[in-house]
Amino acid sequence: MNDVDVLVAGGGPVGLTAAIEARLAGLTATVVEPRDGPIDKACGEGLMPGALPLLHRLGVDPVGMPLRGVSYRTASRRADHLFEAGIGRGVRRTALQGALAARALELGVTFVDGRVDGVVQDATGVSAAGLRASWLLACDGLHSGVRRDLGMDRPALSRGRRYGIRQHFAVAPWNDLIEVHWAPDAEVYVTPIAPDTVGIAMLGVQHADFDAVVRGIPELATALADAQPASSRRGAGPFRQRASRVQQGRVLLVGDASGYVDAITGEGLRLGFDQARVAVAAVQGGPSYEREWKRVTRDFRVLTAGLVAAASGPLRGGIVPLAARMPRLYGSVVERLAR
Repeated sequence: MNDVDVLVAGGGPVGLTAAIEARLAGLTATVVEPRDGPIDKACGEGLMPGALPLLHRLGVDPVGMPLRGVSYRTASRRADHLFEAGIGRGVRRTALQGALAARALELGVTFVDGRVDGVVQDATGVSAAGLRASWLLACDGLHSGVRRDLGMDRPALSRGRRYGIRQHFAVAPWNDLIEVHWAPDAEVYVTPIAPDTVGIAMLGVQHADFDAVVRGIPELATALADAQPASSRRGAGPFRQRASRVQQGRVLLVGDASGYVDAITGEGLRLGFDQARVAVAAVQGGPSYEREWKRVTRDFRVLTAGLVAAASGPLRGGIVPLAARMPRLYGSVVERLAR
């Protein structure tokens, strides 16, 4: 007899979402996570309009700042698009995780301090972390240990590897748009997350100098001139991770563990919430997880891969001018991702 219906590897936002989805579906759920307290990491912290309804149906409504759209900027050009799909929200990652963890506990999700390794499965269940479950949902991030241990990794592409660095600053937000500043070798994302705090996230090549890149953008150098850091600096990456498959028997890869193109479009959380939803439906006998995973990630994979290719080559300098000259095209791409 199995101890639990669904074992979740990883207690970040996607893992907690998967556990909540399981409980709402009438399944028992246990989350295995080795770290204490809210788990922070380098990320843009902007929830697109399509992410909020997914959270609301779980009974989660994290505090944050409204986001009305996206603004692409260079020193001389800018292209703004206001969301048509609704309002997004800038949410501190630790606040999001806290809200999800509280809801999970309210619904009866149990938690185990540990790591999921030594996974063994058969026709009726999965054994890991001292427990036996009917299903294992691996939500353990970009560098998923479950994915690696089960041989589901694909070789990472060395070309175009990009990394992220994020820090918060104590300053009142000056905009209710997600600003994306296109520097020569990096993008810098500005996201308001509280009335007195903004998050600054940089995406670029390995060892890119965060301070030099931010200082090199006149708007940000002025806005942050007297601002004090409000958090420690965190890094993440490389973002291009690939999986050979997203399901092996009774193990399903969910969120970043299932593979990731790049953080350039800021859609990781919404995408992970969607994957958690279809993963739980699949373990209940719903549509194939492989097929549903492809469906819910298709726009992200195609549009992000295209944008990353353009940003990594000679077309990089033309991205913002093109967006400004062709607002309908730019807006349609933003809307596809925002929904």
